[in-house]
Amino acid sequence: MEPVIIGIAGGTGSGKTTVAKEVLKHFPGASVVTIHHDSYYRDRSHLPFEERVTINYDHPDAFENRLMLEQLTALKSGETIQKPLYDYETHTRKPETLTIRPARIVLLEGILVLALKEIRDVLDIKLYVDTDADERFIRRLRRDMLRRGRTAEQVIEQYLKTVRPMHLQFVEPSKRYADVIIPEGGKNVVAVDLIVTKLKDILT
Repeated sequence: MEPVIIGIAGGTGSGKTTVAKEVLKHFPGASVVTIHHDSYYRDRSHLPFEERVTINYDHPDAFENRLMLEQLTALKSGETIQKPLYDYETHTRKPETLTIRPARIVLLEGILVLALKEIRDVLDIKLYVDTDADERFIRRLRRDMLRRGRTAEQVIEQYLKTVRPMHLQFVEPSKRYADVIIPEGGKNVVAVDLIVTKLKDILT
């Protein structure tokens, strides 16, 4: 049986990871893997650091989507993959990879996974997490300062220059492709229960 591939999209800081965790709570013994679109950022190690920080990382061209699609296809065929790992502080791909074995449920998470047709075409269930912009920005500010070594000024500048414009151009319009739109993310118990019920129906 081919795995069920679930795409979870939504703006930065919308709560995509929380939704994934809430869904996974209902499948404690199941074979489940999570793939982050961010892992497939193009390697920029050939560029000076000063150039890397100016790149628009919220545009579809920032990702090596062909590699990701090849690896998703491999997982669907029952093959093991070596998933890339990305270093957010240096804006480069790490030399090591992460071994991912085939699973019954594959969660694909990222802001643009519904924005690109070639990715949508491999998804069995398409979710969009819809959260207010101010709350999303606050979450991103906290995350980037605590976990990615950014200053408040750097986060604000990136948000205004690329994150917000790309959200309006690519991310927000992609919600029309979603099977389910989840307001307030993982706090939406009803939406999570609907998704879990559908998954159990597919897997049985």
